Amino acid sequence: MRFVHCSDVHLTADYRARSLSRLGWRRWLALPELLAGGRAESYRRAPQTLAAIAREAREHAADHFILSGDLTACALDSEFQAAREALGSLVEDPGRCTVIPGNHDVYTPGSLRARRFERYFGHLLESDLPEHCREGPFPFVRKVGAGAAVVGLCSARVPPVPGVSRGFIGRAQLEGLAAVVADPRLSGRALLVVVHHAPLTHQGRAATGPWGLRDGEALCRLLPGPRHAVLHGHIHRRFHHPATVERPHLFGAGSSTFAGKEGYWIIDVEEGRVTGGRMQVPRAL
Repeated sequence: MRFVHCSDVHLTADYRARSLSRLGWRRWLALPELLAGGRAESYRRAPQTLAAIAREAREHAADHFILSGDLTACALDSEFQAAREALGSLVEDPGRCTVIPGNHDVYTPGSLRARRFERYFGHLLESDLPEHCREGPFPFVRKVGAGAAVVGLCSARVPPVPGVSRGFIGRAQLEGLAAVVADPRLSGRALLVVVHHAPLTHQGRAATGPWGLRDGEALCRLLPGPRHAVLHGHIHRRFHHPATVERPHLFGAGSSTFAGKEGYWIIDVEEGRVTGGRMQVPRAL
């Protein structure tokens, strides 16, 4: 079986054309980095790159497409709409596509209250095993073929201030995940667990500090060995830590649409185990 994994695509509106009075103070604080710092320019072609990755997923005959959060720059409706359009028909079928929110997709309390992510991607949060959901739709389970299942978690929380982007999953979701892992209906399937924040850095150290995953160690303890993989984003570097007897495979997809560093993972599953992956650069850029 084959899975395509990308992340942190950051489709970005034209903030120069936006009314400052309607953006709110959190987005005001982001403007220097977006505009003067060049971040918006780095994602100018993000819609085209995301569309290319979605097309290539079909060309690779991927069994499932996974996007592990940060679809937007600052959680505007137009950014979510652009992401959905770029994904095309792929996003219409929960059996073929999993998308979870990242911290940029709940950038403001208003975006969370309005359930803006759910407005565009809520149909992808339905679970094949809803009895294991603990916090809203999370964790959700999607069976893929006879040999794998994708499990979606949410670590994205509204940041207290922009730049402080620490994530946490929480006890309730972790208890639900433990029940998923033990569920005999999933016996013999590889489990690909999708979460936005990274449990480990690219150097293999615990991801801590204002941008880390607070309960990353607890997450990894639940998922030992090559049956399991954690697919994440948030850190804008692409890396893979192979599974050990104590932890799962970890695949960091980096920022898949950042100009000059575009890319995604193709992850292979055989006989109920994650056997590895390879990095791919979109051909049609």
